[in-house]
Amino acid sequence: MLASLQTTVPLLFDFDLLQTYGWRLMAGLWITLKVVSISCILGFGLAYPICRARMSRNPLLSGAALAYVTFFRGTPLLCQLYLVYYGAGEVRPALTDLGLWWFFREAYFCCIFAFTLNTAAYQSEIMRGALASVPRGQVEAAMALGLDGFATNRRVVWPQAALVAIRPLGNELITVIKASALAAIVTLLDLMGQTRLIFSRTFDFSVYLYCALLYLLLTEAVRRVLSWVERRNSLHLQAGNPVTAQATPATARAAPATPRPTPA
Repeated sequence: MLASLQTTVPLLFDFDLLQTYGWRLMAGLWITLKVVSISCILGFGLAYPICRARMSRNPLLSGAALAYVTFFRGTPLLCQLYLVYYGAGEVRPALTDLGLWWFFREAYFCCIFAFTLNTAAYQSEIMRGALASVPRGQVEAAMALGLDGFATNRRVVWPQAALVAIRPLGNELITVIKASALAAIVTLLDLMGQTRLIFSRTFDFSVYLYCALLYLLLTEAVRRVLSWVERRNSLHLQAGNPVTAQATPATARAAPATPRPTPA
């Protein structure tokens, strides 16, 4: 068994390859982190107005938001990325006149733009479900106490909705991390792009193993951090009602013992 391990480990882990090209993998990982973080932050900022428009009673706003969400959730992300990256070249004169060609000619900005529009659609639906989970009675009670709309949202609606949305938003972040590998198809040298470049020079398949491990470590780190945040913000739900928990044994001690019935 030891002999087989000594034979297998060098095949899976080529330390000479890591010594030569490891810096490229780290550079690609840094690009991936930047693309994902910028896209998710911008998508989060764009998702809330879309969510509010989706919940609006105005048919024009709700219809436009529904069309946006339906398109970006119902079409492949790769197709959307192609529409942005290759479609921009088809309208280059118009973009040049608008002064936007400097933005759309770079694969880096095109990936951020496409990922932002895509994740905003998903995050808006997560927010809509989280906001809808807050009982209407609590909003009415806050308004009856004299709180305005912003104060009601800040003190009543948003804290409860955030607790509901933490896990789905974390899942969306992990999905964007894995989907960011599509950026390599449009020549961006992110983690997957650098991996493809290294493989084209070495033809060593183990570089894809290192790439997969880096993605795994990244997603696992995100999962653990979000689990900690969720536990930290839901302690009041996990511990139950401490007043009731402390009152129960005291009441039991204070209660008089029931006398035995005396025979007639």
